[in-house]
Amino acid sequence: MPRRGARLISSFGIAAVAVGLTACGSNSEDTATPTATAGTSGAQVEIGNTINYGSFGTTADIDCADGKSLNVGGSNNTLTVKGTCANVNIGGADNKITFERVDSELSVVGLNNTVTYRDGDPKVNDTGRNNSITRG
Repeated sequence: MPRRGARLISSFGIAAVAVGLTACGSNSEDTATPTATAGTSGAQVEIGNTINYGSFGTTADIDCADGKSLNVGGSNNTLTVKGTCANVNIGGADNKITFERVDSELSVVGLNNTVTYRDGDPKVNDTGRNNSITRG
């Protein structure tokens, strides 16, 4: 029985990221078929020009390539994001995320997240609690 509950929670978390954050920050008019990858490093769904990542307790590399948007959900993840992200939305708690570059907007709505971006000059919105957002 515990396995069924864990599966339900995991499915709910992934669905929340895919459904709740799908259009956030994406300016793309790309109507390509969504692609999804899942494994021990988490779940990643790409819809149009937006990557949706949702997981709990993972370490992963994500590639924004040259201007994709990124939505992150879940908790206790350590993520390294390569390339240039146009817009970023971060929910969840206790995530540690490092970006090469964020161009337009960086929004953090979760709790206790540590976010660092090396390059770019995004508009930063921190509507969560106890988040650390730095350029460096």
